[in-house]
Amino acid sequence: MTNVIHQLARIVQTVALAEQPIDQVNLVVESISTGMAVDVCSLYLANSRGEMLLLASRGLAANAVRSVKIPPGKGLVGLVATSRHPVNLADAESHPAFYYIAETEEERFHGFCGVPLVHTGKVIGVLVVQGRDVRQFSEEEQGFLVTLAAHLALLLANSPLASDELGQQEGRITGIRGAPGIGIGYCRLCDHGELYAVANAPCPDATGALRDWHDLLVVVRREIEQEQLAIAGELADSVAGIFSAYTMLLADPAFLGHVEKGIIAGNWLPGALRQAIQHFAELFRTMDDPYLKARHEDIHHIGNKLYNAWRGIRAETVLPDRPVILVGAQVSVSEIAAVPAGMLAGIVCLEGSSLSHTAVLANALGIPAIMGTGSIRNLANDCLMIVDGNSAQVMLNPGAALLAEYRKLEDDQRFLMQQLEQIRELPAVTTDGADITLYTNTGLLADISPGLRNGAQGVGLYRTEIPFMIRNSFPSEEEQVAVYSQVLSAYRGKPVHMRTLDIGGDKQLPYFPVENEENPALGWRGIRFTLDNSQLLMTQVRAMIRAAQGIDNLRILLPMVSSTGELDDFRELLGDAVGQLLAEGYAVQRPALGVMIEVPAAISQIPFWADKIDFLSIGSNDLSQYLLALDRNNPRVAARYDHVHPAVLLEIGRVLQLAAEYQIPVSLCGEMASDPVAVVLLLGLGLRTLSMSATKIPRIKWLIRSLSIETAERLSQEARACRYPADIRARVEAALAAAGLQDLFSGHTTGAGNPVKLRPA
Repeated sequence: MTNVIHQLARIVQTVALAEQPIDQVNLVVESISTGMAVDVCSLYLANSRGEMLLLASRGLAANAVRSVKIPPGKGLVGLVATSRHPVNLADAESHPAFYYIAETEEERFHGFCGVPLVHTGKVIGVLVVQGRDVRQFSEEEQGFLVTLAAHLALLLANSPLASDELGQQEGRITGIRGAPGIGIGYCRLCDHGELYAVANAPCPDATGALRDWHDLLVVVRREIEQEQLAIAGELADSVAGIFSAYTMLLADPAFLGHVEKGIIAGNWLPGALRQAIQHFAELFRTMDDPYLKARHEDIHHIGNKLYNAWRGIRAETVLPDRPVILVGAQVSVSEIAAVPAGMLAGIVCLEGSSLSHTAVLANALGIPAIMGTGSIRNLANDCLMIVDGNSAQVMLNPGAALLAEYRKLEDDQRFLMQQLEQIRELPAVTTDGADITLYTNTGLLADISPGLRNGAQGVGLYRTEIPFMIRNSFPSEEEQVAVYSQVLSAYRGKPVHMRTLDIGGDKQLPYFPVENEENPALGWRGIRFTLDNSQLLMTQVRAMIRAAQGIDNLRILLPMVSSTGELDDFRELLGDAVGQLLAEGYAVQRPALGVMIEVPAAISQIPFWADKIDFLSIGSNDLSQYLLALDRNNPRVAARYDHVHPAVLLEIGRVLQLAAEYQIPVSLCGEMASDPVAVVLLLGLGLRTLSMSATKIPRIKWLIRSLSIETAERLSQEARACRYPADIRARVEAALAAAGLQDLFSGHTTGAGNPVKLRPA
């Protein structure tokens, strides 16, 4: 081989640029076969049973591809996988491990070199080259394959093929949980035009295009109003905020101005619309915070809605005589609203996340939903489907036995949801009488009603970034007052913890560019950014305090505090803000002040801060990441991340001990707050206030009302003796299963025949 590095880079780049996963794997085998001048190149990928599926090949029989499966440990491919080491042979057939499969027609080939594809310590596949001649491949050729396999493992591990291509061999597709439940129905494809595919084109009449744009806004606003009315009968006002978020975007001057500028610059209306949608969606998509990242899906939703309205396409009202499952790249609110009440059995989105508005609406409707499945083969209108929102699996054309099993699970799930509804208004009290406070996390007006509907006792974390991010300039004090007052008023009589602007790092403002930092996670973000831009912080703090006038439920929360000096500087600014407003005639009060414990250095400084703050909030996501030095959004290390790691539990225990010693109220937000295993351990450590997404509250309340603090303390004590997160999880899950609470982590219900124990008031 010549110019190995150039050839390696060319193959990796070619594969990475392929848009479709199946194109990626075909390019792998074709590029290697050509580059190495070998007779055969094959790629095998492991499925959940440990079998190696022949996913792509150049040289073996075409009918063997995606049909041949090698049993675990069998043959030379199995030897490569189990040994995790290259196997390089001059004559494959003479090796004792040789396993002949007639369909492949590989008896013509003698030379064999196979290398493992390893990702996060697990063998996910095997890359093989073969030749007709009886010869061993050179060390250079073997080294090339080993290096290439390391690159390909990362690409393929994050490809939908790693789940859906293998799963679809048995008619099962795995995605991301959007909303729990079991749904059985018939597929209805939502296949309208996608705005992202629109190209730029000249605009011969800018004046006419601007007029069309304003007319289009009127039409779409009217459609949204009609859709809201169609769903309102089922949900009262519980998801009205979702529609409000859409109408707010349609009225946002920054968004409207971006489209108009594109038209005036000479782009036709669809092209200018696509540019604006891409611009605003990209602001959210690049963030690390999964909640904010998911907002880019909502922006694409409204973009597609505008585009299809321009084309004259509307979601037609469905009049089915049997249950319907909506399937599309992104199933819109419009398409959900077009299905009559009681006939929508499930939702499957090929793209999207569990935090999208489609998932939020599905949760509110009680409709099982699965997101991010990737492409689904053999999908057609009217095919029978099962949507298992608990295990995030879709099953196409299920057999009679599987269908009967899921019919029973569907009945059981309905029974469980009825029981959860019974405790919605009941307090979160353990069996031995400990009161637990459950708050909700939010950041959009659309999320206000779901929190109240699910029994939230306040807002534990209100993210204030969004009004800053969807504009072309910093929002004024009056604009911020208008937004904050809606949240504070909705939760009148309940505390609302508003986090000051947490910008910087992954969350950038388009109109305030910050030069790239070598390590943004440890750079100019959170309180560091706002204190350095105190004029912005003063405006925001004034707006918060003004919005709370007469309501007085505001609590200000500071992000990323790591030093006493930062806290002192903010306290001085807060005092100035209150003084200014009083002098201006506003009847305001100084709000309670707290800090987020997310930087490990903050823990040891709690004694220094005790007389300066009113409460603490543990930001479990960032605290866990910083303690473990692991980015949970980095696919190379995400599998190593677990917030029930012994070190994380130890440090949270320290926070709770110090908070108790200095009599500081403390809460916890982040993914730990809705993880049943973590909740048990946190209660055992002494935590009594949790904040989570609204849809998670009912199940966590069920857990709390079925558990005693004595049990939680015992399990927490036992966890301290465990060295591995997996052992901690296994121990707590076993205890939950013994108490009849396995549904919290297994994804299936105990059923009407074995009802869960829900204590009455």
